[in-house]
Amino acid sequence: MAANPADRSTCNCGGCHDGNEAVVDARSQNAATSFRFKVHGMDCADEVAILRREVGPVVGGEANLAFDVLNGRMAVIPSGNCEITSASIMQAVERAGMRAEILTDAPTAPIPSRGRLLEGRALATIASGAFLLSGFLAHAILLGIKPAIGLAESTSSHVVPGSSIALYALGIVSGAWFVLPKAWVALRSLRPDMNMLMTIAVLGAAALGDWLEAASVAFLFSVSLLLESWSVGRARRAIAALLALTPPTVTVLREDGREEIVPPELVPVGSRFFVRSGERIALDGIVVQGSGEVNQAPITGESLPVQKTVGAQVFAGTINGEGVLEIESSRPATDTVVARIVRMVGDAGARRAPAEMWVDRFARVYTPAVLALAALVLFIPPVFFGGLWQDWLYRSLVLLVIGCPCALVISTPVSIVSALASAARHGVLIKGGAFVEAPAHLRAVALDKTEP
Repeated sequence: MAANPADRSTCNCGGCHDGNEAVVDARSQNAATSFRFKVHGMDCADEVAILRREVGPVVGGEANLAFDVLNGRMAVIPSGNCEITSASIMQAVERAGMRAEILTDAPTAPIPSRGRLLEGRALATIASGAFLLSGFLAHAILLGIKPAIGLAESTSSHVVPGSSIALYALGIVSGAWFVLPKAWVALRSLRPDMNMLMTIAVLGAAALGDWLEAASVAFLFSVSLLLESWSVGRARRAIAALLALTPPTVTVLREDGREEIVPPELVPVGSRFFVRSGERIALDGIVVQGSGEVNQAPITGESLPVQKTVGAQVFAGTINGEGVLEIESSRPATDTVVARIVRMVGDAGARRAPAEMWVDRFARVYTPAVLALAALVLFIPPVFFGGLWQDWLYRSLVLLVIGCPCALVISTPVSIVSALASAARHGVLIKGGAFVEAPAHLRAVALDKTEP
């Protein structure tokens, strides 16, 4: 059976894009030869890295992928002499532990809410914390505080009551509920990552009888994932507020002199439209008739209105003051200043700060090294020196637990998230963690006072 032409793309371009920005620009220029998907389960940069590994080889390279984490979207711009189907892309997404569906809506469609994923992570984190606390209290009531926190000097310090073990185990399952699929993907693809190492560390701590430590690590890691998802939700709401700056309709002047109210998306470049006193401007354009003051604070941050006369440029989302302006649109609704800001902030979810990227590079070497060292500790003494398997299994698990960089994994994204969330709370949209660290390298700051 022949494939549906709409689901197939044959590309013969001479080269590939240099990076994410190029792909995003190409998406708007080559929509006919691109695929756009809604990816369920993509809520942070960890999922982006997994998708790059799984989908990249299918589409001719990671450079042909662009991600919008805020909207949970993925764009594919095939390059080279290749033939790709949407089904093959969706199968690759499924191998990454997520689900994709083809997007047919316009790029300016409203940004969805946080959705069920964040709610599920919040419930899992709360459940993990509740089971952790319940298990600790049960342990402390039955055996005392010191045995519960492992400070007892006797051998009873590792004796955990059955009720506490059950509660700790439930806490581990709840905390690792969203980590286990990622760890399984890493194990199946033989690409160890932090999720896999965290899972092994939790299981190793439980195997050693350190149930409190195992449940605590699972809970803290779940908290870090929840905070990252929560920050994405805050950014979504900030972007939704930014999208609300542009009015849903525009009054267009037709060639026969009629006035017609239409959505901004249906207004072609070069059309003329009216903006009356107190109305928001729907499209970027040039004033061709009329004059008045325009409040540009929502876009430029200027504290005072700016006088606009014939020939002046105006931006979508700004507010007309007194008088009526007749404006000729200079850009489509999908390419206004507001739309480009929305796209840039949306693409920021896939940009990580240098510290976060360093953690990724470190993990690529550190995680396999720790696993290999634990395997050597397990096998070499019993095989070559007659050691007891039980003793060296215990030591290898101890090495895995100690070697798990929990603080590094948890603290780095949380610090970036805190900065982004704090800025958003004060009305500042930062385009990703990379720009949070940029001010640390500034040597001078120049300020320009807007003239009245």
